[in-house]
Amino acid sequence: MKAKKPRVLDIFCGAGGFSEGFRQAGFEIVAGIDDDAQALQTYTKNFGSKKGILWNLEKVDPLFKKSSAKEMFHNIEVIIGGPPCQGFSIAGKRKICDPRNNLYKAYLNLIDSIKPRAVVIENVPTMKTLFEGLYFHSIICDLEKLGFVVNHEILTAERYGIPQKRKRLFIVGMVRELGLFAFPSPKDGSKPVTCRDAISDLPLLSSNPGADKMSYSHAPKTPYQKGMRNGCRILKNHWAVIHTEKTKKIISMVPDGGNYKSLPEKLWRTRKVNIAWTRMNSNSPCFTIDAGHNHHFHYKANRVPTVRECARIQSFPDHFYFSGNKTSQFRQVGNAVPPLLARSIAQKLKKVLR
Repeated sequence: MKAKKPRVLDIFCGAGGFSEGFRQAGFEIVAGIDDDAQALQTYTKNFGSKKGILWNLEKVDPLFKKSSAKEMFHNIEVIIGGPPCQGFSIAGKRKICDPRNNLYKAYLNLIDSIKPRAVVIENVPTMKTLFEGLYFHSIICDLEKLGFVVNHEILTAERYGIPQKRKRLFIVGMVRELGLFAFPSPKDGSKPVTCRDAISDLPLLSSNPGADKMSYSHAPKTPYQKGMRNGCRILKNHWAVIHTEKTKKIISMVPDGGNYKSLPEKLWRTRKVNIAWTRMNSNSPCFTIDAGHNHHFHYKANRVPTVRECARIQSFPDHFYFSGNKTSQFRQVGNAVPPLLARSIAQKLKKVLR
């Protein structure tokens, strides 16, 4: 008799990067909860029309009074989620009173109500030290009070076969009979996947605006590209942002892997951020893909990367379609957990649950 798949609930699900990784590892995705309507359009498009639940996460109690919700959340073995990180992020203002810092309490309330066997929390590494580690230690302490044995580690995406220098903090709690979770070992013996390895098969769009759906221009050139396509025949979300001639001229002056310091000094302050005018380095993993898209550029084309190029670097498979307006699509990709990183954790967790 075929074993049942462990059931997973994704809180703060966004577009569904965390869920996609667990789905690839053989888990049953029960639902995703978020209050971002456009991100949930993406989630339901990729996981099913009844999977995405639009809900204010600080007012979840009425949700559990519905009989349909009680049935849906029955026998949840794992709860996953990445509480909003803007209050902790280096890119944010890092205010201790930021209301988003308290959203993890909604996550903990759900854990207490559902009582899963394991929980996985993802956030930015600075959560560990910011505000003297106040929220980090609160999460650890609260999970332990709920009966979990807790372990945590900062994982670097490029060490797990992802073409991105992205670091994220993962906290894993398991019920006592399962013991302490051991994080998956990185693939340190493998050559890092570079930007070129990840996206060189996609149309450059130098004189083509692209489209939401179009044909590939090349066969896959690397194992990573082949894995991301996985039989997909239609390229989605690949369209170019239209820049002014002045902006394109400045971008053209920045070499592969360069930044604003490659420009004449009189242009250094044309954008008042330290990441301005930064090009991808084709020969190394990409910098962290964030929720914006205005200052980072393709290693060859004189434009910002497309949504699909960002999704490739985040390790989303090409069949994964992003809905909503263009700004929302970029935000959904940048805020997501890289699916391949989530899959590495999920594969290890699945063995423990069995």
